Amino acid sequence: MCQIGLIRTIYLNLNRIIFSFLFLVLPMVSINSLYYSLIVFLVSFGSSFTVSGQSGWKLAEDRDGIKVFTRPVQNSKIKAIKVECNLQATSSQLVAAILDIKTCGEWVYNSKKNILIKQISPLDLIYYAEVEVPWPVENRDYVVHIKVDQQPQTKVVTVNSPCIPGYVDEKEGIVRISQSVAKWTITPMGKNQVKAEYVLEVDPMGSIPAWLTNLFATKGPYETFRKLKVHVQKEVYKKADFASITD
Repeated sequence: MCQIGLIRTIYLNLNRIIFSFLFLVLPMVSINSLYYSLIVFLVSFGSSFTVSGQSGWKLAEDRDGIKVFTRPVQNSKIKAIKVECNLQATSSQLVAAILDIKTCGEWVYNSKKNILIKQISPLDLIYYAEVEVPWPVENRDYVVHIKVDQQPQTKVVTVNSPCIPGYVDEKEGIVRISQSVAKWTITPMGKNQVKAEYVLEVDPMGSIPAWLTNLFATKGPYETFRKLKVHVQKEVYKKADFASITD
């Protein structure tokens, strides 16, 4: 019993050291405050050990009207991320903000660079993005094809934005994300109000510890949507009008 107690004490102390490093040291060495998200932010990234039987979404964050969920992905250490949020905006208004690539850095968590590569149509484009990741992990970049569609009967708008290969050469010191699927679902809820749902599955590539990406899985999405709620209120977006979108 004494041996078990000693092991438990060592384990708890180790956890305290790890969390002290994560919450006190990493924020100071991070260039920004960073979603990901991607992951990223990236956006929002999210990862963990796959839990047997845990197939549904699990609520990880619920603040300021923003809900962030995570879900294990089969045969992957990387969790999928889902964000739900009601916005005071029309569908066109939100779409205009999403498609305004040059201003992504104003609301997307830890977004460093966003460059429009090709405007195929008003609702179809390809762009390049670089995401700033806390040191000592290398920044990530990716090329995305955004395409917007609306279901005529329900007026629900979908914005698909998968990563695609090519268009931009890989850069030294930056890890290219080649596998990512993201989707916005924008549902009208009343006059000048929509429900926005964003789902992301991404492989951040390279050597990022799974426990580290999992720790930041909810911060990026929350910060992104917190800023988006303000960003979408710009007058230029309120005046947006797309021929193939009915508000």
